[in-house]
Amino acid sequence: MHSADVSEPQPAPPQGDATASSDKPVAHAGPANPDASMGRVLVVDDQAANLRVVGTLLQRQGYEVIPASSGDEALARYAESEPDLILLDVMMPGMDGFEVMEALRAKAPLRVPVVFVTAAHDRDLLLRAFDAGVVDYVTKPFLPEELLARVNAHIGLKLTRDRLERVAREREELVNLVAHDLKNPLTSVLFASDMLRSDGCRPERVPRYLQMIHESADDALGYIRHYLESSSEGRRRHGGERADLAQTLEWLVHRYEMQLDARGIRIEVAPPLGRAEVAIDTRVLRQVSENLVTNAMKYAPGSELLLAARPGAPGYWQLIVADRGPGIAPGRQRELFKPFVRLHEADLDDGLSSGLGLSLARRIVANVGGQLWYEDRRRGGARFVLELPEAPPGD
Repeated sequence: MHSADVSEPQPAPPQGDATASSDKPVAHAGPANPDASMGRVLVVDDQAANLRVVGTLLQRQGYEVIPASSGDEALARYAESEPDLILLDVMMPGMDGFEVMEALRAKAPLRVPVVFVTAAHDRDLLLRAFDAGVVDYVTKPFLPEELLARVNAHIGLKLTRDRLERVAREREELVNLVAHDLKNPLTSVLFASDMLRSDGCRPERVPRYLQMIHESADDALGYIRHYLESSSEGRRRHGGERADLAQTLEWLVHRYEMQLDARGIRIEVAPPLGRAEVAIDTRVLRQVSENLVTNAMKYAPGSELLLAARPGAPGYWQLIVADRGPGIAPGRQRELFKPFVRLHEADLDDGLSSGLGLSLARRIVANVGGQLWYEDRRRGGARFVLELPEAPPGD
């Protein structure tokens, strides 16, 4: 076998209004623990004494306090890091509380609860505050217990909502991962079954097609088991995992040679010189690399496909998947690994492609300390380089 261009050099990848009522001090409040913050509160007030009193009260309860003495400063602090709650004084010189609310809502939907702190008891003003998006209000002078109760309630709701949104995102991500990982083995099952049903199926290939169906179905069940186990453990484990690059190349050829042949693609293999094991689960490496092979099968029919393994940076090995297709236009290369981006504008929607493959592959590789990148080939074509850390010596 020829090693083609596998060895080409590559680039390295003052006094103010009384704020708190003094008849009920918070004697039970303990010192803050910065390592166990209950949430982040942006406190906005033009009176330094008010900021100090409210800040001390909240810090003793374990909250992280971000002080701001004006509306402009509040907007700047908010832009730096979004808090979990805003305690906003209504009457301030320059930009008042209503103007701060208007500025916050002008940029994006406001996801942070805002509690107005005001000395006014005017009904119309309070109605206007709720119309502006405020969730609650506290009147001055306030009782410390009342302020803490409102802060606790609204931050609790905010953090609960955040957790629910995170769970929803993780579930959506899991669905995307499972759907994507099942696509390739099920496509192989469909290919082999179609060939068996065709009138032109050669008898000597029937056992191989049946084997392909069995192995692909087994892979699909393996992916399902993998994700169920990952969900029950709460996270994936990577310690002690290792995959042999030479065996991975052999598996890719065995699994896809007939599908590639049906697309007029000739396979060229350049195995590693010597033992080459990388620190990743074998099934996960197959999952990532077969995604690269199926991309070549889709976008470079009638060409040649190079599958190779070679040393990478010190302590790393590389798996190469390269074709002689049209490659990726320079204007699209920066978007190549973004979610829901397809390789070519003229892609036909076959109902199976989600544009998630390369994005998921890069994330999986990064999780084990590796990299995945694209390069143009000399004389035309696309090359994807998968670089993974070398597995530690085994027993």
